[in-house]
Amino acid sequence: MLSLAWENEFVSIHSQLGKQSFKLTLIGSRQSSSTQRDQTGGSVQNCLKNAVVTIIHLTEDLKSEAQRLGFVLAGVTAAAEPARIRAFHQWLGNGYAGQMHYLEKRADAYHHPAHVLEGCRSLLMLALPYRTAELPEHIECVGVESGRVARYALGEMDYHDVIHDRLKQLKSWLEQRAPGALVRGVVDTAPLLEREFAEAAGLGWVGKNTLLLNRSWGSYFFLAALLTDLTLDIDPPQDKGYCGTCTACLDACPTDAFVEPYVLDATRCLSYLTIEHRGPVSDHLAKHFDSWVFGCDVCQEVCPWNRKANLSEEELFEPSPERAELPIEELLQLDDVSFRERFRHTSMWRTKRRGMVRNAILIAVGKRLVHLLPRIRRLQEDGEVMIRDAANWAVNHLM
Repeated sequence: MLSLAWENEFVSIHSQLGKQSFKLTLIGSRQSSSTQRDQTGGSVQNCLKNAVVTIIHLTEDLKSEAQRLGFVLAGVTAAAEPARIRAFHQWLGNGYAGQMHYLEKRADAYHHPAHVLEGCRSLLMLALPYRTAELPEHIECVGVESGRVARYALGEMDYHDVIHDRLKQLKSWLEQRAPGALVRGVVDTAPLLEREFAEAAGLGWVGKNTLLLNRSWGSYFFLAALLTDLTLDIDPPQDKGYCGTCTACLDACPTDAFVEPYVLDATRCLSYLTIEHRGPVSDHLAKHFDSWVFGCDVCQEVCPWNRKANLSEEELFEPSPERAELPIEELLQLDDVSFRERFRHTSMWRTKRRGMVRNAILIAVGKRLVHLLPRIRRLQEDGEVMIRDAANWAVNHLM
């Protein structure tokens, strides 16, 4: 049987889409001659059969272990250049990434997973759902003086920490089964077009709102990847979308952030503006913040596939009462210490105090919370430029 350490030879196996047959290429010692291969034909064939069985079983067991760890979707795709890499570069060139300059700085790395893991041959793409229950009505319809948080950030812990812990466990499992294998787990911080590879691995299709959709789980799930230099059994890609003629997500976007179906201008997206954007927000966009103080779920809430999606059983993603509804007045009073105490180990830490307070100020203006003007005036002397600028803008608009 071929060693899983892949020391002197390995078997590259590519599943033919929709079939049970495989194309096998044995790469062995350079000193092997055609005569030697003829003489050992039978043993080579047996070796190949054993290798096929080994790889299939390893892949099945790996997926089972991923499922045990809570990943509801798992599919394997080969390491290759993403199909839409040109569209990604065009998107960057159009300036749709806004201030997310790290994307452009690492643009070349997105061309192949080998830039994330040297020698990468396979990617196990994973999905972990976070929609644990229907949100209580008082959360979906927050009071006029409260801010609303995107569903993914309502849990007690930062999802990065949750997923990284499970990826470490999955990585250790694979390393034990395949000594010497190179393995790396990543979740939305590496230069990897996760949605492209998830679609290629059969997890779902990219919807018109640019999110990955699955007929059973909708779009309320996190994506993660386990990269390895092992050759795993490849799954057929998702080659069909199920959005049809529906344009609910495009029509509902409060800031018209979709340039066209499947193309998002992040600089107009509330998720980007409330989390990633550092600096002033134009009057036109600021008035559409409504209650969104961190992220936005509008394009997901109106999606028909999310209405019938399964619910997650992940207790760590259960909505926390402390974050489900955030009083604007309390947010305006946050200092560095109170912000750290309240949000340090949550996904909301990313926006930092300056972003959270800035967002609260914009919401106060949009909702005409004039009685909060004295608190906003105090922020005109804040140590953060972004907060001072927002406060000055707000005072002019609330007077």
